[in-house]
Amino acid sequence: MPLRLAFMGTPDFSVSILDALVAAGHEVVCVYSQPPRPAGRGQQLQASPVHRRADALGIEVRTPKSLRKPDEQAEFASLNLDCAIVAAYGLILPQAILDAPRLGCINVHASLLPRWRGAAPIQRSILAGDAETGVTIMQMDAGLDTGAMLLKDALPITARMNAAELHDALAAMGARLMVAALPGIVDGTLPPVPQPDEGVTYAAKLSKDEGRLDLTRPAPELDRQVRGLTPWPGTWIDLANGEKLKVLEAVAVDGAGEPGTLLDSGPTLACGKGALRLIRVQRPGKGPVDGAAFLRGYPHQIGGRLTA
Repeated sequence: MPLRLAFMGTPDFSVSILDALVAAGHEVVCVYSQPPRPAGRGQQLQASPVHRRADALGIEVRTPKSLRKPDEQAEFASLNLDCAIVAAYGLILPQAILDAPRLGCINVHASLLPRWRGAAPIQRSILAGDAETGVTIMQMDAGLDTGAMLLKDALPITARMNAAELHDALAAMGARLMVAALPGIVDGTLPPVPQPDEGVTYAAKLSKDEGRLDLTRPAPELDRQVRGLTPWPGTWIDLANGEKLKVLEAVAVDGAGEPGTLLDSGPTLACGKGALRLIRVQRPGKGPVDGAAFLRGYPHQIGGRLTA
């Protein structure tokens, strides 16, 4: 039977899940999303991806800054929901919100819980060098991604996969799993399983400062840093002339030398262990180019230091 749902989500990751619920015939009576925020050069207010998609689908959108006020909680309860589906919403749900729907609030989380609870599980899984990740459908409670698990599926993290590619794969998986889980949640054939106490890790929110590539570190770590922080916040190296060179794609290779030394015209830079070949880069005010093309237009000497 179609369920009466609210959907709570904000970024691109959540859009495919909303679409899947609508396509499956469920009645999404309301969408909750983060309030519009300034964006772009003009800093004009811009609605979230989920907000824009809900508008296109003709679904009511609510954008409260908090759900702690009694009137917001009363409005939510008045929806008389079977269930609320939550996917990267970005607001804490008070107990009154968690308790309002008949079947509670169900979260789509982009990791194999209890690993990578928190804000940036997709990026942290790549940064850590995990061989796989996945999606967990979880019954929400008052903790940070601590609720009982209902359904999960795994996905390998391939050697060259970046965060954007993994994001898209997990979004599609999350949409499929959420639709598949709902009948079992309704009829009780998908019982919640408590998360184990062992294996808990936390995926801290990303910061722009994490994008700087420290060439004294091992090259495989820098390779993962470039992939894990693409497209945001992106990664860069500080050139000897003071420029920030954005590194859009790179790969760890064999090589040795003082960190920052230019080993060849690849261009390949020596790291604390191994070397990093710059595949695609971007100078300030310029468009993206392959690494070799950048080097042809930049003063350099093989065996000299390219970085600050």
